[in-house]
Amino acid sequence: MVSQDELGAKVYAAVAGIPAGYVLSYGALAGMAGAPRNPRLVGQLMSRAPRELPSHRVVNHAGRTVPGWIEQRALLEAEGVIFKENGCVDLRYSLWRPD
Repeated sequence: MVSQDELGAKVYAAVAGIPAGYVLSYGALAGMAGAPRNPRLVGQLMSRAPRELPSHRVVNHAGRTVPGWIEQRALLEAEGVIFKENGCVDLRYSLWRPD
């Protein structure tokens, strides 16, 4: 099992690697960090993420942005992320698939 500090370091490193114009889900981040059953913990870690990280590039599994963070959508749109009419990120076009 990965400690919370190790998980945080792995999650933050993965977030730093998300290119502009793309998003990644909490669940995908959890899997990349070695804790695939802990997307909620990843969400908690992201709420405390260092400001220099592109945290706005992390959404939920359906492409929904963080409730109450109205700037998130504007930041993503400025990078070219495509949204659907329902307000969710269109993951068909904007989901990052790391090699």
